[in-house]
Amino acid sequence: MEVVAVELRAPVGDAVASQKIANACVVDRPSISVVGLGYVGAVSMACLADLGFRMVGVDLSQQKVDSIRAGRAPIVEARLGELLEQGVRAGMIDATRNIVAAVLDTDVTFLSVGTPTAADGSCDLTYVRAASRGIGQAIAMKSSYHVVVLRCSVPPGTTMDVVAREIETASGKQLGPDFGICFNPEFLREGVAVADFFAPPKTVVGASDARAAATVTGIYSTIDKNVVFTSIAAAEMVKYADNVWHAAKVAFGNEIGRLCKALDIDSHDVMNIFVRDTKLNLSPYYLKPGFAFGGSCLPKEVRAVSHLAEQLGVELPLVASLMPSNRSHIDEAIAMLRPFVGRRIGFLGVTFKPATDDLRESPTLDVMAAMLDEGATIGAYDGNLHFGPMLQGQIDYVRHAVPRQARLMDRLEAISVASAEALVAQSDVVVVSHATEAFRKALAGRRAGVHVIDLARLYKDLPDDPTYHGIAW
Repeated sequence: MEVVAVELRAPVGDAVASQKIANACVVDRPSISVVGLGYVGAVSMACLADLGFRMVGVDLSQQKVDSIRAGRAPIVEARLGELLEQGVRAGMIDATRNIVAAVLDTDVTFLSVGTPTAADGSCDLTYVRAASRGIGQAIAMKSSYHVVVLRCSVPPGTTMDVVAREIETASGKQLGPDFGICFNPEFLREGVAVADFFAPPKTVVGASDARAAATVTGIYSTIDKNVVFTSIAAAEMVKYADNVWHAAKVAFGNEIGRLCKALDIDSHDVMNIFVRDTKLNLSPYYLKPGFAFGGSCLPKEVRAVSHLAEQLGVELPLVASLMPSNRSHIDEAIAMLRPFVGRRIGFLGVTFKPATDDLRESPTLDVMAAMLDEGATIGAYDGNLHFGPMLQGQIDYVRHAVPRQARLMDRLEAISVASAEALVAQSDVVVVSHATEAFRKALAGRRAGVHVIDLARLYKDLPDDPTYHGIAW
């Protein structure tokens, strides 16, 4: 085997594994079997062969096997046939229907079988289970360490609860000392899949151990030196998050298009301008889980667009779902607090976001009003609230615009305290809706037993504390 130098990056959130991977400087260039010669499998095999890896493909279809062995693409995809032909001619590509023989003949197995939708809407893991058993049968006959890399789109937990267990059962061997397992989602677009493989938007690896992680990193080292490491479950979920987001973007663009057409506006002119904004529109901004949206813009604009579409007779179900979705997040916060109604509840942050005194449509006010109506004793602190004529105008506005918050508005000044520390000292439960350093410091001094309901993600690394509760983490 050829020895290849690799650059390794530390896994997220695992200091021990990070050091082990950082200490690895070389890995052997492994031979790789690919189980499932559909879209992902065929492209991966051709591209990896082009990078110098000896590849063995596996599929139940004799037609696919024959096509690969002849250097012909089993699917229509730019450059795929060319790369397969080159790989076969160079002796770097072979194919078989015998999964056991392929795994025995290689060091790493990429698992890329189909995961169709079952009758009940779930992910059908029939092929994943069958392939995992076949891999396990081969590992039972091997004395060397073998790495299995799952690349199918599967529900989080599948890699460890299904694939690893099936392999252990079939092989009689143990995950860790005998074999490693990774989840490595693919981000290939049909039509440009080969180009995407060689220039990936990101390379994500969730690994069972540092040895497996180093092996996969070595495979990708020539095309991506910035591999993103995470937990296996997070890597599985990333694939779902990506594709659901892509679907949401398509639906959003189409709904804006239908509304533009009804208004006799060129939708492409609108969206060409929209996508030029990479600071807010096409960026990580707004995409980190936190509390519900509020303020003077987003709720008002969503309602206005929904109303305009209704007047025009244009159905926009995605847009129409945004306010109910936002409301369900507020309801979740209220549900988290209900068990604590008999205790003193303090709210750190009242305005709709930090660094503003704007109370309009603040989701925190909805939670406070609900707790007040259910008989809870509540207090609040927000350093941006300066009670006087200016703020009184906002309070009066909220009182009339949101009748369910009128009682809260009448008492807001009375329940407000002078500092974050004072609020924490007098509370049994603290609800945080602004992720500020001042609030982190105030909570650091809380007495034992005080619960924290975090609506804003105060900490990057979550506290190992039974009194800490995050709304979406």
